[in-house]
Amino acid sequence: MSTGRFLHTMIRVGNLDRSAKFYTELLGMTELRRRDVPDGKYTLAFLGYGTGNAEGGGEIELTYNYGVEKYEQGTAFGHLAVAVPDVAAACERVRNGGGKVTREAGPVKFGTTVIAFVEDPDGYKIELIERA
Repeated sequence: MSTGRFLHTMIRVGNLDRSAKFYTELLGMTELRRRDVPDGKYTLAFLGYGTGNAEGGGEIELTYNYGVEKYEQGTAFGHLAVAVPDVAAACERVRNGGGKVTREAGPVKFGTTVIAFVEDPDGYKIELIERA
């Protein structure tokens, strides 16, 4: 049996440039590639750390469907998780950049790992996990 590898998670966004700016400027990701498909009326932007899939890392695929400014997220999706060296500093960066911190940095309940939660411009939750 062949071993697979995780490639990406796709989320739909209402404003591609606004969302890409959040992930690149506030969470330190890099926009790896972008593809506009006028016939399909959508644009994709892939973001990640390092070179993403080229280094075996997962990516986020932001999908903008022309003319759709808002989506209902439903109750099945939980959150994305991102490792950062300093959760409190990451929260400040998000807050100072106009982002929303929904749970301040602190230890996870019944544990010692430092976490926080922030939201991107479309309301997707991102867990920040402190890892060196």
